[in-house]
Amino acid sequence: MKCRHCAHDLTHEFLDLGAAPPSNAYLTTETLHGAEMYLPLRLLVCDQCFLVQTEDYASADTYFNEEYAYFSSISQSWIAHAAKFCNDMQSRFDLNEGSLVIEVASNDGYLLKNFVGAGIPCLGIEPTDSTAEVAERIGVPTLRKFFGDALGQELASSESRADLICGNNVYAHVPDINDFTRGLAAVLKPEGVVSLEFPHLMQLVDNGQFDTVYHEHFSYLSLLTVSRIFATAGLRIFDVQQLSTHGGSLRVLGCLAGAAHEAQAQVDVVLSEERARSMDTLPYYMGFQQRADAIKNAVLHFLLEARAEGKTVAGYGAAAKGNTLLNYAGVKPDLLPFVCDAAEAKIGKFLPGSRIPIRAPSILRNERPDYLLILPWNIAAEVRAQCADLAEQGTRFVTVVPELNIS
Repeated sequence: MKCRHCAHDLTHEFLDLGAAPPSNAYLTTETLHGAEMYLPLRLLVCDQCFLVQTEDYASADTYFNEEYAYFSSISQSWIAHAAKFCNDMQSRFDLNEGSLVIEVASNDGYLLKNFVGAGIPCLGIEPTDSTAEVAERIGVPTLRKFFGDALGQELASSESRADLICGNNVYAHVPDINDFTRGLAAVLKPEGVVSLEFPHLMQLVDNGQFDTVYHEHFSYLSLLTVSRIFATAGLRIFDVQQLSTHGGSLRVLGCLAGAAHEAQAQVDVVLSEERARSMDTLPYYMGFQQRADAIKNAVLHFLLEARAEGKTVAGYGAAAKGNTLLNYAGVKPDLLPFVCDAAEAKIGKFLPGSRIPIRAPSILRNERPDYLLILPWNIAAEVRAQCADLAEQGTRFVTVVPELNIS
């Protein structure tokens, strides 16, 4: 196995979660009794550029196909986050009807619809038909292709260069991160800006967020490593923001190396923080396995104890995070009878691996569980607010990352 950025031999293990099915490969009643594809879920760290990456066994189209069931618009907090981003970018970079905004992995149009509403020309790039169809229905022009250097060059040759190209939570999902980054450089106007948001590896390690590891996440990123990748493609990072989304993310703003955008002090602040934590040394990455195992054991202990006490437990959020956690812990319907999710595309299906049924949230008002295990802990506050009536009737909310919490 080679580092997907610097091609150095990978010999250092960061995390081994055994084998699991792809986190978004939901089962139907027709496929429930058939075989599932299980792939090793193992992360390695490069001792040269400190990119953390999956040990790969399948191509991107194995994970991102017509059955892909993640729809960004389900989370109201994420919609609000996207709307604020669009307003901020429009104001900061003076985007108008003469500009072009391109979003890579535009999903169901949750972000670009804000630019459409403001009269700013835009183009979504989204390879999965299920989400692209939704985007097109709300007026977001969408190109159904995977993005990379070839498509970037194609768009540039057709005069479709971007004033802003954005990608929220896609950078970690690309198997060839160098090719993808060259594509970003190719499609930018001379003073264009690229904005990427991705979970911050520092937060993953510091907070034990092993459940953010799944096959679709090919890379786990620090600013130190992303700065190297950008430089190789002729880009430079001129600003960075630390965000609370997804348990702690970075938003990097980049441009062509020769562009006039002035470097902001926050870039050095984050780089210095990463170096102070020794993220450019191997010892920082060792020992993470034990933290993952402690969280796995905590959720199993909680579920077994609840069953022994005759308490009922339901899950909330049929998200990839939950699938990683449940599969690594070996949780089945005997310990967690069902999981609720607001996404219509998931309701009536079954979680991959654990085969736990997915139900509509309305069932909670009839079942009134003693505990509600919130699997996507990053939106726990949103779920608590939506289920406040359950709390009034005695339901207690549970999260397990970074540690078991019952409230």
